[in-house]
Amino acid sequence: MSVFNQFKQKLSSINWGKAMVSIVGIFALLGGIWYAIWGLHPYQVDQQEIQASYTYQGNADKPMNMQLEQLSATTFAFTYQSFDGAIVNGRMAYPDTDTKAHSMPVMLGVHAMGRSENRWWMDSFKERPTLEQTDKLAKQALANGYAVIAIDSRNHGKRKNLDYNIIEVMRDLHWWGKREPYEQMVIDTVKDYRVLLDWVEKQAQFDQANTTVAGYSMGGQVSILLAGVDERIERVLSIVPPYLDDKVAIVAPKNFTHNLAHLDKLWLVSANDDEHASESENAALYANIATANKKHVQFDGGHVLPQGYYQQLENWYQ
Repeated sequence: MSVFNQFKQKLSSINWGKAMVSIVGIFALLGGIWYAIWGLHPYQVDQQEIQASYTYQGNADKPMNMQLEQLSATTFAFTYQSFDGAIVNGRMAYPDTDTKAHSMPVMLGVHAMGRSENRWWMDSFKERPTLEQTDKLAKQALANGYAVIAIDSRNHGKRKNLDYNIIEVMRDLHWWGKREPYEQMVIDTVKDYRVLLDWVEKQAQFDQANTTVAGYSMGGQVSILLAGVDERIERVLSIVPPYLDDKVAIVAPKNFTHNLAHLDKLWLVSANDDEHASESENAALYANIATANKKHVQFDGGHVLPQGYYQQLENWYQ
């Protein structure tokens, strides 16, 4: 018998059903080992732990040192030192009205993951369109008399860590269970906004009783977190925040919903086919938001909302 025929005979004698079961079993075993060693496991946080994680102390040796650069009659670039001495960059725009006649309400804008504060001012950046349409939201807010202020989040925009970028942070989170870099990035971004609020509340041109935070995706997440730890925020516009469970409990919006009773207004904007938050998850998040002054605005489609969606948010400013 030829070698080829012997090989064919051996192949035909194999019980392929049992072989497939064995292969599946091996992969299941390897998956179990991976999960046991590197998989993210849920943990619990209480309100005391949340408050402690988002509390900061100013550094007397490194004062905020807000530096403003006027770009036009109504826009300014700025930098300041945050609670840990990190340099924060951002931009601020005033409405085209007589800002000396009355104090202006403030909208803090928080960009999405992988974006930057530029997305609140430009319809495209580096030849990539602003799919979130946050530039339109900024124009809408300015037209309604708001001052708009946005900063780069940690490890984003001008603050990118070239040695450990956001793609690597998320890879390590999901593949190797390394949650600390991601969680700390979000926590410190919230703290950066709190330091910014320290400056805002000392400025006579701003209406201290009317401070809004608005954000898209990760920005929607940060908006809820910021309002949950800082009662200087009166209003929240959270747009398609990702649903996060207790594998990253300290930055999961669902764990902050009971801290929002002080809000004058909260709108949750979601999509019914969002790949980062299901319809039922969005419904549960909304149901648990403590304030009675809330509204759930829902769109058809995925995480990138339809063109012109912001037009349905015009009543937000009223």
